Amino acid sequence: MSANVGNVARGLKAAVSNPKNSEEAKDRAQQRLDEMESSGEAHSEDAKMAQVKQGHKANLNNPNTSEESKQHSKQVLDQE
Repeated sequence: MSANVGNVARGLKAAVSNPKNSEEAKDRAQQRLDEMESSGEAHSEDAKMAQVKQGHKANLNNPNTSEESKQHSKQVLDQE
């Protein structure tokens, strides 16, 4: 899958819980989410690494983190 699996899963979860979505749309989203979870796609190593990468990117933009922490995040992202 070319999209970030974690983002897809979060979008599906949001669709399921959105009261403005039709029951049909909620059912389709839940079915796809169930498929992702049963296949292990939602818990794949790629999904985990994408989350780690997102965390480091967020750290770089967080004004409350130390320069040392930002430097570490930059090193991790440069190694990717």
